[in-house]
Amino acid sequence: MPKSKLLLSACLLMLGVLLGGCNEKNLVITKPEDAAKARIGVMTGSTGEAIAGARFPDAEIKSFDDIMDAVAAMQSGQLDTLVTGYPTALQVSKKNPELMPLPDRLADEDTAIALRKESAALLAEVNSILEEFRADGTLESLDRRWFKPDLSPYEELSIDLPTQGDPLRVGVSATREPFSFVDKDGRVTGHDGDLARLIAARLGRPVEFSNMKFMALIPALQSRKVDLIITGMTATAERRKVVDFSKPYYANAQVLLVAKAGTGSAAAGQIRSPADFPGKRVAVLLGSAHEAWMRAHYPGSELLQFQSVPDVVLAVTSGKADGGLMDADPLKEILATNPTLGVMTPDLFSFPVAVGFAKEHPELRDAFNDFLAGLKADGTYAEMVERWMTGKNADLPEIPASAEAPPLSLGTTDVGLPFAAVKDNRMVGFDIELAQRFAASQGRRLEISNMEFAALIAGVVAGKVDMISSSIFVTEERKKQILFGDPYYEMGTQFFATKAMLGQAEGQLPPVAEDSFLTRTVTSFRNNILLENRYLLILDGLKTTVVISIFSTLMGTLLGGLICYMRMSRNGILNLAARSYINLIRGMPVLVLLMLIFYVVFASVSINPVLVAVVAFGMNFGAYSAEIFRSGIESIDNGQREAGIAMGFTPVQTFLWIILPQTVRRILPVYRGEFISLVKMTSIVGYIAVQDLTKASDIIRSRTFDAFFPLVMVAILYFVISWVLMLGLEYLERQTDPRQRRARASA
Repeated sequence: MPKSKLLLSACLLMLGVLLGGCNEKNLVITKPEDAAKARIGVMTGSTGEAIAGARFPDAEIKSFDDIMDAVAAMQSGQLDTLVTGYPTALQVSKKNPELMPLPDRLADEDTAIALRKESAALLAEVNSILEEFRADGTLESLDRRWFKPDLSPYEELSIDLPTQGDPLRVGVSATREPFSFVDKDGRVTGHDGDLARLIAARLGRPVEFSNMKFMALIPALQSRKVDLIITGMTATAERRKVVDFSKPYYANAQVLLVAKAGTGSAAAGQIRSPADFPGKRVAVLLGSAHEAWMRAHYPGSELLQFQSVPDVVLAVTSGKADGGLMDADPLKEILATNPTLGVMTPDLFSFPVAVGFAKEHPELRDAFNDFLAGLKADGTYAEMVERWMTGKNADLPEIPASAEAPPLSLGTTDVGLPFAAVKDNRMVGFDIELAQRFAASQGRRLEISNMEFAALIAGVVAGKVDMISSSIFVTEERKKQILFGDPYYEMGTQFFATKAMLGQAEGQLPPVAEDSFLTRTVTSFRNNILLENRYLLILDGLKTTVVISIFSTLMGTLLGGLICYMRMSRNGILNLAARSYINLIRGMPVLVLLMLIFYVVFASVSINPVLVAVVAFGMNFGAYSAEIFRSGIESIDNGQREAGIAMGFTPVQTFLWIILPQTVRRILPVYRGEFISLVKMTSIVGYIAVQDLTKASDIIRSRTFDAFFPLVMVAILYFVISWVLMLGLEYLERQTDPRQRRARASA
């Protein structure tokens, strides 16, 4: 069979399997009897495999080498249930709230340590140690610390082991959390990891773990690759024929893991207190103190990180997240415009808020501290708090500054009022007024860079801005990177979610008449486009996107031509340099390239970020266009070059008048596709404080909290840009097509 047909058949088969798996409805299993004819997943070589075959002879049994492979098959609809040990089923259900173990036990079993038949002396020592552990409460302590009913952190023991001597080689299958698994540092840990280290410490031997497939453990023990198997293995009569087992150290049970009836992956119950956070999807701002706090206190929750406040709000309102963490004061503005959201009280935690400075400029930090002290002494600070925090006034007072004064650059992000937001196409808020007053006190004029929150600290460290202020919490981790001025506000953090998720009554809200689609569209257009002249943001972003796209393409095309020449050169050094450049740039995400050029290459250079974006995207486009050019040139028959030379053309004239026109015609379709991809890739320039179309939509959403209209509007604009550019390239393609030229000439 030809390779193309074989590949097509494989693709169709895979598509059929996927569609079949997705479309087949899973059985609802509430008791073991319901699984009589179910599709049951088991672990290869486990006792669950034997139990499932004996207990459910009419079921379809499917074996897997890893528990998570079976869980994935179950979640994709290819299995109805799994048979596994209770601790494993409990752990899987904690991290997948749509699953649960049935309370009915299929079989009770003893978990023990396996040894070779000829290891009688070691077996006696292990049994003696296990008896001691049972008597002094060590085994009970292991169960309590590792087999937890929730996702609270494990309590791993610190065990001193000898570093010299004959190592105790322990075989494990470290994919069975909490029995044995690999932690973030690459160490084998878990209940059995602790137990193995405790036994090794009693024996006075260092420990070596061999992590392998479960079905390979007994062969490894028999071939003397390991001395013990400690990985939640059940002492069965069949296994006792080939290995010895210690006394049991855990009373296990095989159970069915099933899907909860009437629940999905996004419906895991209400959140009424922080105790409900484990297992829930919590949206946070990337690089924020909220993220660090959640990781430290609730590692069992699933953190969803976003670049902007509107993205956090959108994730919660659209159901992508169960809730989110946000600063208490900006959250009040959000709740005022979205009555479906509520907050959990009291505050989860609070931090002082301060302005950040580079460590190389302590004199600027000291000047700010003196300024802030004076602001509080003369009553101006109290008046600012009353206006922004209490009075909810969104009007920034005029603070005179000379246009000839030296600039003071501020990095901020539109976290929302009362701190920083965009109104009438300019930044306003408490942080903005504070920075403007400070700049005026220093005889300088303020320049504002609206950046992504995660890029603020990097921006001030790299010297791109002189100071940063965006309701930034003062944390010990951040103090290691930057200097903080004296705190100017104490900010609480609250958890917010839909009122349904929080279990709060919706009936307290007045009934709202359902508007027609046209009415909602008109209202959204007015709020997002006309109000506060927000269309100016769109126009500025559109101009920036077009400028970056066109100039990046021009630079990339010229650079691609140079790289193509080097790539096709017979000079080995030029060829190697071109190959290295193409492989390096094409193997690097364009976002990483953009950040490296802005924060590393041009770290000490004052440069317009739009120019940086043009350079980064031009370099990326050049690597791809070079290969497009090369493939087009090499597709031209070499006889045409020879014919040109024979007609008296020079090599350069031959290339320009014979090879190049044919190459352009052949590469235009591929070049056009790469160009359109470049236009869409420019949406990431917000990472370096460039206000493009995407950034403009983020700014608008931060003010209107309209989840979808700004996104749809920007999507349409990107389509229009791409469509217009495609028309232009298609026109160029028609002009270079000799058949169409002849048709026009004859007409």
